[in-house]
Amino acid sequence: MENLIVLGTGNALATHCYNTCFAIDDGSEAVLVDAGGGNGILSRLEQAEVNPARIHHLIVTHEHCDHLLGVVWMVRKIGTLIRNGKYEGNLHLYCHDGLVEPIKAICGYTLQKKFTSLFGERIIFHPVEDGQRENLAGKETVFFDIHSTKARQFGFSMTLSNGSVLTCLGDEPYNPLCEGYVKGCRWLLCEAFCLYGDRERFKPYEKHHSTVREACQLAAELEVPNLVLWHTEDSDIPHRKERYTAEGRTFYHGNLLVPDDLDVIELK
Repeated sequence: MENLIVLGTGNALATHCYNTCFAIDDGSEAVLVDAGGGNGILSRLEQAEVNPARIHHLIVTHEHCDHLLGVVWMVRKIGTLIRNGKYEGNLHLYCHDGLVEPIKAICGYTLQKKFTSLFGERIIFHPVEDGQRENLAGKETVFFDIHSTKARQFGFSMTLSNGSVLTCLGDEPYNPLCEGYVKGCRWLLCEAFCLYGDRERFKPYEKHHSTVREACQLAAELEVPNLVLWHTEDSDIPHRKERYTAEGRTFYHGNLLVPDDLDVIELK
């Protein structure tokens, strides 16, 4: 059985939690999805007891700094392990075709050549297209274009070892064009920038984000049994779980989870 390791839950400007990123860990290998905005990814992995040597698949959903810049640190960390003979196999990095060269360029500007020289040899880039299927750590994964209104972005649906499907929508509101990739999933990972009741304060729609209310209405409409909400504002972290859950319960009666950083969710 896999666990969902929550490494970060915050939006781009969060300072009281790390940017939203996570790992799907089966105890042998961990698939990392995004890496947050900096080297905080390394401490989060350490605190979560996820050894980077067990990460052989890294998904980068899109180009925004709070999802992308931590990838540089993962390349450096895993590159160091490779060069020290402490990493078996290769690191496979998945992103849309317009993101491959920017990632390589950012790494080229910020890392020594001894790390970037591993590109194409031990660090392999896999450009993905809408509907493309890949096997990530033994789990069939289908990538899909979320039809972003800001920057091109891909979500994915992953079949877990128990046969259930986990779907990640990225960090923008659901587009009905993605229904075929979402409907019927057992686990839905969805952004909820703020409470609907706080929409005038945080203005999620101006940022192309949704609220707890809309995310929960979506999960109810699509009959998703398990919903995880994150990529939130961080003004009241001590009470976020309680407040978000209370509002969400009005619209969704399934298993609603509002995790904190470093929470571990069993994907039953």
